[in-house]
Amino acid sequence: MIDDGTGLLTIGELARVTGLTVRTIRYWSDEGALPPVARSTGGYRLYDAASVARLELIRTLRELGLGLADVRRILAGEVTVAQVAAAHVVALDAQIRSLKVTRAVLSTVAQRGSSAEETTLMNRLARLSAAERRRIVEDFMAEIFEGIDTADPDIRSRLRFAAAQLPDDPTPEQVDAWVELAELIQDPGFRAQMRRMIEFNAGDRGPDVPAGSSLWFMSRLVQLAAEARRRGIAPEAPEADDVLRELLGSADRSAVLERLTAASDARVARYRELQAVVNGLGPQPTYDEEFAWVVAALQSRAGG
Repeated sequence: MIDDGTGLLTIGELARVTGLTVRTIRYWSDEGALPPVARSTGGYRLYDAASVARLELIRTLRELGLGLADVRRILAGEVTVAQVAAAHVVALDAQIRSLKVTRAVLSTVAQRGSSAEETTLMNRLARLSAAERRRIVEDFMAEIFEGIDTADPDIRSRLRFAAAQLPDDPTPEQVDAWVELAELIQDPGFRAQMRRMIEFNAGDRGPDVPAGSSLWFMSRLVQLAAEARRRGIAPEAPEADDVLRELLGSADRSAVLERLTAASDARVARYRELQAVVNGLGPQPTYDEEFAWVVAALQSRAGG
């Protein structure tokens, strides 16, 4: 305190009272957060008891991560501490989500021994914002279902087709699956392939076909093919004719073969696997053996 009866403090005395450095106090003062209440005859900054309280508030706000611009607005009464704190909570949540994704990427890299190029790609794709990831998936869904889900509104549920959403706190496995999935669904060739599969599945839904027919057919296929395999019936054996007849009736077998071939394609199956991992689902039944049995049975009779 200067010895003039005013009770004012020099910047050095203020530093001793608060435990802050002179340099820090001077910087905050220069930035307008802690203006001096007066100047000494020698031009030195002077502060009062209210300055001490103001300085303690500045320190608290800074320790909470607020920038000096926000601190000045609070001290000027332009916003409340609660309003700024709420905004910072949102920002911190976004930062935490980003850090969790980064951690998952690093864990995946460590487990896989990824190359520098693969690590860069993985980080770039995984660190896309939630909105950017959603846009990639929505663009894919829009292209492969364009026009079809208008004519056949329940086709997505019939195909059990759900969008893949990377969670805010992903595991390394989910990050790994998302990176592979993002590359896959941006491939024009794969998009065309998925479009054909969906067209095949929508093609058997005429005006007289009740809802749920596709799901019924797939369930029946799995049941009959599993029973045939259990009995040891080879796809090319004469006994397989009875199985196909019970499953298909008078349906066009070439069209069914084309549809099943598209649905059982390796990349389509991989898409379903990745989608399940990203969405946090457990291993999903694929019935690959049953589909393969029916496809082989149809192929062995194609043109016959």
